[in-house]
Amino acid sequence: MLPHRAPPCTPPTSMPGNPRMRSASAPRQRLRRLWLKVHRWVGLSLGIVLLVAALTGSAMLLAEPLDESLNQALFHVPDASTVDYRAVMERLKAELGPDADITLRPPREEQESFQAHVRGSWTGTVYLHPASGEILGRRGEAEGMMGVLFAVHSNLFAGEAGKAVLTVAAFAYLLMLASGVYLWWPNRWRNALSIRWSAGGRVALFDWHRVTGVVFGIFVLLAVLSGAYMAWPPIAGMVNGLSDTPPASPPLVSGGPARSQIVEPAVARARAAFPEAAVGYVQVPAKASLPIRVRLRLPDDPHPNGLTSVWLHPNNAAPIRVDRWSDLSPGTQAYSYIYPFHTGELWGPVWTGLTFLVEAALAAYSFTGLLLWWRRRR
Repeated sequence: MLPHRAPPCTPPTSMPGNPRMRSASAPRQRLRRLWLKVHRWVGLSLGIVLLVAALTGSAMLLAEPLDESLNQALFHVPDASTVDYRAVMERLKAELGPDADITLRPPREEQESFQAHVRGSWTGTVYLHPASGEILGRRGEAEGMMGVLFAVHSNLFAGEAGKAVLTVAAFAYLLMLASGVYLWWPNRWRNALSIRWSAGGRVALFDWHRVTGVVFGIFVLLAVLSGAYMAWPPIAGMVNGLSDTPPASPPLVSGGPARSQIVEPAVARARAAFPEAAVGYVQVPAKASLPIRVRLRLPDDPHPNGLTSVWLHPNNAAPIRVDRWSDLSPGTQAYSYIYPFHTGELWGPVWTGLTFLVEAALAAYSFTGLLLWWRRRR
């Protein structure tokens, strides 16, 4: 956001010939120039990062259903009525070898394919027929429309370094919002949110930039801070530090890794513990010391994938520990709300639409800020 335009007239007591008023307004003008520099240079240095994050975030909301529609062979299986975990696991192990960590995502709707997220010598997603285990296709971690968008949005294609840059940009937005509101703060509220479309060109662009920045500023702030919470684990650590509940670590076992035939009874026992829950993910690690983890979504859990976990022994599927999402550490419980809040899934289609609007607003006033600066240089 750029400074609000000057009022149309200046009271006589503040004319340049009045030394008392001139000296009184000088500190205010210096402060205003300082905030303008902060707003401009923070925006120019990190605004491009926020612009990229906003564009990819809004694009993902549209790309996911479009991707599924354009790639029916990967996502839809019209003749599937059952899920055979053993067939799926045997095919995956034959394809990927014994050293791959596998996270299974069983179908959540009718005629949906089975997905397996893989980490090992190859990292990506394998799509399978849920009843036969036949491989329908595979994608690398950064392949496909959603893979590329997610990689840019979550870490700028730069791993942990990219996450750090995004986190810094998120907190820098606090400075841009505070400085923008200060510069916008009107002397006359009547025209505070007006845009002079008839003025055209730079004037209309400037008015649009400041008004959208003020109207959407707090919503954008919540969006970027929720993204920072997920990107930078120390924030959740600080939240946990406010309570006596430490984050739960996976229990350790001996005798693993799990054989293919153990996964199905493990899922059945996890569901028996919470009959009302839906299966979100089944994690089957390659390490011999780690158990199977079945993630469940309970009716009261806002996280779309569920954060309730049942940990089971890889040898016999015996339950080892149960972690209900509402009993987890405060930082993890907060994640249950922050994740769907950020992705637009928390309150259904209305929230998805609002999330898209907020992402588009951030992209728009990041772009208009850069454009105003560029025009000013010419």
